[in-house]
Amino acid sequence: MPVLGPNRPLKLPKTVERTLDNGLTVIALRRSSVPLVEIRLRVPFAKAHLARAALLTQTVLSGTTAMSTVDIAAELQKVGGGLSAGADPDRLLISGNALVGGLERLLDLLAEVLTDANYPADEVSTERARLVDRIRVAQSQPSHLARAALLKRMYGKHPYAIQTPAPEQVEAVTPGTLRTLHAERLHPAGATLVIVGDIAPEKAIAAAEQMLSKWDGAGSTVELPPTPELRPGPLTLVDRPGSVQSSLRLALPAVPRRHPDHAALQLANLVFGGYFSSRWVENIREDKGYTYGPHSLVEHAVAGSALVVAAEVATAVTGPALLETLYELGRLASLPPEQEELEQARQYALGTLQLGMSTQAGLAGLVSTYAGFGLRLDYLAEHAARLAKATREDVAAAAAQYLAPSRVAAVVLGDAEQIERPLSALTAVTRAAS
Repeated sequence: MPVLGPNRPLKLPKTVERTLDNGLTVIALRRSSVPLVEIRLRVPFAKAHLARAALLTQTVLSGTTAMSTVDIAAELQKVGGGLSAGADPDRLLISGNALVGGLERLLDLLAEVLTDANYPADEVSTERARLVDRIRVAQSQPSHLARAALLKRMYGKHPYAIQTPAPEQVEAVTPGTLRTLHAERLHPAGATLVIVGDIAPEKAIAAAEQMLSKWDGAGSTVELPPTPELRPGPLTLVDRPGSVQSSLRLALPAVPRRHPDHAALQLANLVFGGYFSSRWVENIREDKGYTYGPHSLVEHAVAGSALVVAAEVATAVTGPALLETLYELGRLASLPPEQEELEQARQYALGTLQLGMSTQAGLAGLVSTYAGFGLRLDYLAEHAARLAKATREDVAAAAAQYLAPSRVAAVVLGDAEQIERPLSALTAVTRAAS
């Protein structure tokens, strides 16, 4: 294979930012690759009622006093655009795009929804039934069940511990409760609108100011408490009788993006299992064939960060797969990585930063995400510099601090009758409550 080329300097587009009179922060950047524009509206949404928040994202675009959902869709089509909504435990995100000439109309439709969404009963009923079906399907999937068990293990009584509502909770949501939630939580103070495209940033901000000035109103802003310290200890075994696979989920401590250890920890994770050329993937996928797609990543949330390790393995090799996982964690926590594998991980990390900014949608997503953590795009240049400077000793220290097997909080979902004994030979095991 050819030798890897030199790292290219990270070129950041000029950012223009303004906070409007209603409290909305607008960030605009020019990216002229194609004649399109992307928007991302991030509204703080911490501790919103799970079922109501989930259904609100499915119905917020379903109509206003003057427009039906079909009318909204038709108007978006006229400007070659679209709008969608989603939520997580930290924020509600409305994403959209359009041809450049349609930016003002796109923002006008967004403002219409933000100020006058009326959640029609028939639309709410239809989307409620769909959401209930999706949740019930998800609750039958091992990956979802394992994720839910891991979140409970990681977060205890913190709001992050439960991130999917129960079907009966969704069934109890009415149009009136959605309107109340909208009025209480969808307000511009603390919200961030990102606009990226073939636009003049100042003109884009002026368009946002003109179209969104009518979005106003007071409402509650909720802050989450910090996540609890991750507690290692006995492995939690979730019984799924008859399962032919086991779902391995491990959590380890991590640090926020601004922490001095973040770059070194990111590289340590890549060496361990964060990309296809990692040690863990080579071990349990390529060498032993225990699994198809093991992966690990640092998950950042506003209230805290964690490193999550996941793999689906055949029931018969559950114990050996866990053993090899703990071995690779321990090996990295005990010995510095080889310089060559560190350089490969560094190239991957720096290349990923470049790729993440290579499209208008990717750039808009990055800017919006960082804004939610109080960061701006210049953070990327700082982080790239830290990645470039991190030494073997830095990565080894981060691995020893955060990736040691003694710090693991583990969950395994599978057929307990077949896997409890081999797991117990490796670590203490407790059954999850039914």
